[in-house]
Amino acid sequence: MRLRKAAYVPAMLAISALALTGCSSGSGSKSGDGGTKGGAKSEVQNFGLGTLADSTGPAPEVKGAKTGGVAYGIEAAGFDHLDPGQIYVNEYQALAQLYSRSLTGYKIDPATGKTILVGDLATDTGKSSDEGKTWTWTLKDNLKFEDGSPITSKDVKYGIERLYATYQDQGPTFIQEWLSGADYRKTYEGPYDGKELGDDVIGTPDAKTIVLHFKESHNDAPYAAAMPNITAIQKSKDTKEKYDVKPDSIGPYKIESHEPDKSLKLVKNPNWDPKSDPIRHQFVDSWEFELGITNPALTTRLMAGNGNDKNALTLVQNADAPNIAKISADASYKDRLINKFQPFVDTFDINNTRVTDPKVRKALALAFPRAQVQKLLGGAATGDMATNLISPTVSGWKDTDPLGLKAKPEGDPEAAKALLKEAGKEGYPIVLAYANTPRWQPISAAVQEALNSAGFKVERKELDPTTYYSVIGKKDNPYDLYRTGWGADWPVGATVIPPTLDGRKIADGSPNYSHYNSDATNAEIDRILKISDAKQANEEWMKLADKILADVPKIPTTYGKFYQVYGAGLGGVAYNEVIGATDVNSVFVK
Repeated sequence: MRLRKAAYVPAMLAISALALTGCSSGSGSKSGDGGTKGGAKSEVQNFGLGTLADSTGPAPEVKGAKTGGVAYGIEAAGFDHLDPGQIYVNEYQALAQLYSRSLTGYKIDPATGKTILVGDLATDTGKSSDEGKTWTWTLKDNLKFEDGSPITSKDVKYGIERLYATYQDQGPTFIQEWLSGADYRKTYEGPYDGKELGDDVIGTPDAKTIVLHFKESHNDAPYAAAMPNITAIQKSKDTKEKYDVKPDSIGPYKIESHEPDKSLKLVKNPNWDPKSDPIRHQFVDSWEFELGITNPALTTRLMAGNGNDKNALTLVQNADAPNIAKISADASYKDRLINKFQPFVDTFDINNTRVTDPKVRKALALAFPRAQVQKLLGGAATGDMATNLISPTVSGWKDTDPLGLKAKPEGDPEAAKALLKEAGKEGYPIVLAYANTPRWQPISAAVQEALNSAGFKVERKELDPTTYYSVIGKKDNPYDLYRTGWGADWPVGATVIPPTLDGRKIADGSPNYSHYNSDATNAEIDRILKISDAKQANEEWMKLADKILADVPKIPTTYGKFYQVYGAGLGGVAYNEVIGATDVNSVFVK
């Protein structure tokens, strides 16, 4: 997912700001050069599929949980989208857990952080047939909309059909493309003219069963079904664009009031049945969000915990650097501190259209001042130094280092100079683009200095942060090096490598920002996508990622992490590393 899903970085695709799930058991292997003492460590996560029993409600009891009270959220910006079909940003995904549900979802133990995928609206994570092209889910009993109307398979079908409408332009497109191809809107324009997708695309043989017929095999369909837009929408309540203002609730809470960019209040939904929900609780009486509170004020308020802030948290906003130092130095914050990995890998992309010599690209990587950039981004608390292109939250991740970056995290200017000399490219000119913000100004200067000392001739070009990704997203952009990042939509390599490194997807606005195009890589992508065994496929994605990195299309800098405190009056607070946000499903007021 694009880093615009991460709110603590100002630009649209910044990593230290979409991540993947809680701390489940893994290999325990460290990333090697960026761990925080006593904090998060890179390890392979195993966000596996839960059983039928795991998918059965109610959600497990939470030790010490109490009912009643008000939980508060303090957020840096407003919620632009509440319509589940329009939700992709991690902050919005976290909020949607309170009022919406998907076919599947992530079940997180707030005590251990262990995370598994389970059936949410569905009785389980789905059953496949036709070599993974057909997937069937059965809905649970006693599912209801906010007004008490029963939820049926037709409502789920309608929820997916409306994603084909042109105004639905912000949410994920996986399921639509799998059903109808990349140009899915040319095959169907949505349900508003009375037309439906045929049973050969989405079948509803009875009120409880929904069958999706994909054009190709997709072994990770259970994870795609957890995206917020794969949900039930009541046709009679669909107000199209206006649905973004006040969507119908099917979760434990419903929206009572919303003043855009200022406040949002949710209260209990009496028609939510806890027996149908293995993921969520309804401990607090209401949730009240205060919007537009930026750092340092946001973090300072959470640290102090005065008044209502004692019972407050933030969904995605990282602590600012000065307050990180204060929190780290004060043991009193330990019991209310979250320091977990996100699904994002932050990178500096090399424009392969302009920088065509692999030796020059490798020289850039060797000279890059990764340790200094990490420090300027907030230190190890907000990101381990990365040595490959896949986050530790993704299944199949290994602590690899294809470019040999661990040995000299501060950069190796002499090795870079030698490569440039070997290539006959001494004094190679580099145009470095950066978002003109207080955050990226010093980082760009540090990168410029390090690369110049390694034999490059770097010219910095400032860009307006509001249009930064639109500018660098042009396939004919005039820049050689620029910072981007990517987060896995769910914990498999298929949501990382194909969208960002498939050369056939180079286009204006494409997340292949490096314009990397390799026939061998494209062929490997096609091969791995056809592997039906998920474990084998994830291992192959990791191998391919390292092969690609050896060609240096981009420079990995950090594995993003979340570092923030919450109010001492709250219990049951966990973190969802799959989406990279605080998990609200088990929160209670002590």
